[in-house]
Amino acid sequence: MTTEAIRRSQRLNQITHAPHEQLDKAVRAHAPFETLASYCRFLTVQYLFQAELKILYTQPLLIELMTDLPERCRAEQAKADLQDLKASIPDPVTGGVDAPSLAEALGWLFVSEGSKLGAAFLIKRAVALNLSDTFGARHLGEPAGDRAEGWKRFVRIIDDLPLTPEQEHEIDRGAVAAFERFNALLQHVYAPTAETEPA
Repeated sequence: MTTEAIRRSQRLNQITHAPHEQLDKAVRAHAPFETLASYCRFLTVQYLFQAELKILYTQPLLIELMTDLPERCRAEQAKADLQDLKASIPDPVTGGVDAPSLAEALGWLFVSEGSKLGAAFLIKRAVALNLSDTFGARHLGEPAGDRAEGWKRFVRIIDDLPLTPEQEHEIDRGAVAAFERFNALLQHVYAPTAETEPA
């Protein structure tokens, strides 16, 4: 099957399969839903990542493509979750997304929006820690307008955009970079030096 024979979203899923698998393995290794302390770290990673992407969710050119883009951002929900759990709001970590091209930004957003599908399973784990979509796990909750339908609308826009060959490379690069960045934030937050509580 040639690249032209598959949808852009399918190609993005294919090229991010390896970094996605690597990230899933890293997340499982840290057992974020085993204790509330570990969950707080995972939540911190989620907040850092979403806070970095806020600049993309509020980018006028991107909003022209997706009018509901600002409402899709989960940075404020993750911040509220941290406040629910009396956790500190972390300072930004150097190395985040920096002035990407339009196509590259779409690659980053593809990963962020796609993670909402996985969040449907994660919030079930969060319930075991007495968390919910109104306390401590807002960022994992059902987005307005239905999780699956919101993803389908996003994918339709991504797939139907006319992009040049160079922009195709850029959107691919952005998607891979998004997974690598989340993994870097995960390692940063869960690093032994980050521990402030006794085991």
